[in-house]
Amino acid sequence: MSTNTLLFGVLFLLVAIALFFIVRIEIRMKKMFKGTKVSSLEDLIKSIVERVHELGEQAIAHEKHLAHHDERIIKLGRGVKLIRFNPFPDVGGNQSFAVAIMNEEGDGVVFSSLYSRERMSVFAKPITKGKCDIELTPEEQSVVTEAQKDAGQ
Repeated sequence: MSTNTLLFGVLFLLVAIALFFIVRIEIRMKKMFKGTKVSSLEDLIKSIVERVHELGEQAIAHEKHLAHHDERIIKLGRGVKLIRFNPFPDVGGNQSFAVAIMNEEGDGVVFSSLYSRERMSVFAKPITKGKCDIELTPEEQSVVTEAQKDAGQ
């Protein structure tokens, strides 16, 4: 075997290996560019950076939106409790009740109903920061305390 033939064989092998790697890179590039309108790797990187920037802006907008909803949820009546009781010994059954609806800030309302044979009375008392300006009955105080626990206070 001559030196030229050996040299030609080595060169042919190196060209074949280089061609294999070029084809492999070309296939990878086509996969990478698939579904995009870019023509070069630089354009692809630019489009990815732009998209990441857009996603960052969207994340900031979503955080503001969630913070707004968090504020609204805190003000919603989340703690609700009901108690039925019998305030008068001459009336059978627990026909009277007290209901408290409270939010996380301790604001809310307590509704109570007193039932007797002659009439039924309904009362509503506002609760601000866990306190009421109007005196609460023991039943009303009990449901307010329980509703505050449910509301997360």
